[in-house]
Amino acid sequence: MTEKKNILVYPVILHPEDEGYSVEIPDVDNGTWTQGENLKDALLMAQDAIGIMLEDKTDYPEATKLEDISTKENDIKTVVYIDMEEYRRNNPKTVRKNVTVPEYLVVLGKKKKLNFSAILTEALKNKLEI
Repeated sequence: MTEKKNILVYPVILHPEDEGYSVEIPDVDNGTWTQGENLKDALLMAQDAIGIMLEDKTDYPEATKLEDISTKENDIKTVVYIDMEEYRRNNPKTVRKNVTVPEYLVVLGKKKKLNFSAILTEALKNKLEI
């Protein structure tokens, strides 16, 4: 099986709190933190935090080996998996982009009530094969 560049696995440290967990993600953005009400929520929040911090990047930080992560008593070390391609699809961030197209295409497109943004997005996805 070939390794996919957009599938990331990072170690996380769960710190039990009076209620829920605080979550440390040491390898992302020089240390990122989040929290969750329970174990499941904490891991989902860690996944989301990784996605948010890395969504604009294509060169991802290297993950520390799980055995090289130090923890204190009661801390839990585990890993979180995220597919960045899927994350971006499910959490699209849009930007305004000015483009130049022939005037006759604009006139014809307006007559047919075409959504130029949707057409450009579809064309870019096809061209980028995503």
